[in-house]
Amino acid sequence: MEESPDPLEAFWDWLLSGQPELIRQAYSGLDEAERQSVLAHLARMASEPGWQPEQRASARAALDALGQHL
Repeated sequence: MEESPDPLEAFWDWLLSGQPELIRQAYSGLDEAERQSVLAHLARMASEPGWQPEQRASARAALDALGQHL
């Protein structure tokens, strides 16, 4: 039997998918505090050392889809 996907993992899969529609849909389900936390994390991913190039690109794409340009 296949396990159901972890909701948190599914959320981040959508948020880092590079697909603006999925990114906005994932983000729309958050409250204001969660949104601020997610934006801060994406900004760190996009700008701080230690993240893989693919992770940085995915974070930038998510920020762009959400109108948060670095």
